[in-house]
Amino acid sequence: MDPVIPIAVVSILLGALIALLFFKTYFIKRKSEIKSIAKPELHSDPKKPTKPAQSITKKSHSKPHSHASDKDQNKRHHPLDLNTLKGHGDSVTGLCFSNDGRSLATACADGVVRVFKLDDASSKSFKFLRINLPAGGHPVAVAFSDDASSVVVASETHFGASLYMYGEEKAKPTNESKQQSKPPLPEIKWEHHKLHEKSAVLTLVGAAATYGSADGSTVIASCSEATDIKLWHGKTGKNLGSVDTNQLKNTMAAISPNGRFIAAAAFTADVKVWEIVYSKDGSVKEVPKVMQLKGHKSAVTWLCFTSNSEQIITTSKDGSIRIWNINVRYHLDEDPKTVKVFPIPLHDSSGATLHYDRLSLSPDGKILAATHGSTLQWLCVDTGNVLDTADKAHDGQITWIAWSPKTIPMGTGQALVLATASVDKKVKLWAAPSLHST
Repeated sequence: MDPVIPIAVVSILLGALIALLFFKTYFIKRKSEIKSIAKPELHSDPKKPTKPAQSITKKSHSKPHSHASDKDQNKRHHPLDLNTLKGHGDSVTGLCFSNDGRSLATACADGVVRVFKLDDASSKSFKFLRINLPAGGHPVAVAFSDDASSVVVASETHFGASLYMYGEEKAKPTNESKQQSKPPLPEIKWEHHKLHEKSAVLTLVGAAATYGSADGSTVIASCSEATDIKLWHGKTGKNLGSVDTNQLKNTMAAISPNGRFIAAAAFTADVKVWEIVYSKDGSVKEVPKVMQLKGHKSAVTWLCFTSNSEQIITTSKDGSIRIWNINVRYHLDEDPKTVKVFPIPLHDSSGATLHYDRLSLSPDGKILAATHGSTLQWLCVDTGNVLDTADKAHDGQITWIAWSPKTIPMGTGQALVLATASVDKKVKLWAAPSLHST
């Protein structure tokens, strides 16, 4: 046999062995590097592998939440941003505080109305009552009736708008402790369909009627996208009357806090005001038009009453905000007077003045919250100066805003809170700015 062949075979085997040892060393080193990146805790204390494994498990579960938390913290760049109510499955189209400020009802396009309990505005989670609307309906607006356990909801279907009043059913006495422990579920107390023919409901607002001979019952106003506005008795659902703006199409309507006046913003620059006249027995006698606010040069986009029901604040596409005194002798043809006029302090990148989409006045009448798209501003009512601005308060357009009628517990103190709803599926709670802010 040729002696060269064994030498060649031995050389090949040695080469293969060396290559195998090299690659083995390389992969062991690489594996060690990967472990050191993925599990640095293992190097800190090799004697206790259980705890690092647990911390890694927790980390993996909390990672998406921690990312969400970091994301929320990045978005919560504004110092007045207190909290976010999550859990909505679609755009939040409306919200309303109860009279005591401790309950917040939201209307969501996912077909559910949620009533949150605001025991602490800074809480990490909030308990809420879930009300599922009848199939095919999408809640667009919500208002409380006589108390926090009665909720009136405007719902949209293909056949027109419906109105439902949900109230808690009293628990029936029973020997079964299990049934006694279950809280009473809300049920429909009354309902109306095709409220405004086939027109949609734009706004739904309520107020306790305390003016004159009114009996304190809640009056609800549903404003259609057409030209009509209808009044409803909150407890019974009785239709109390209707008015027509005759202004091509409505934008919104509001009721004064004492249940005396209705005011509507519509297609034109003028604002019409009606008075709800009550009979001696507390029922509604008539709803005549009593005055008209004239002064804006373009369409009024929103309005709100002051807490004493004697003034109205309007905002218009003409770039101004006006405060009107409506405590006049209109029966003697005395016209409402403009008390103050402010330029809207919000501009686009080119410097053009923008208009506000929504307004809400704080219960003390000192701070006016206003929105445009996803921007939220707080203004001083006395001076018209900007107290603060949140440029991107939400990830989408703000659909509704409302102040809590009273302060809400927050930690060890109390806070006056503004709630905002948006198409981004969230409701945010905001603290009131200082009146000395700039």
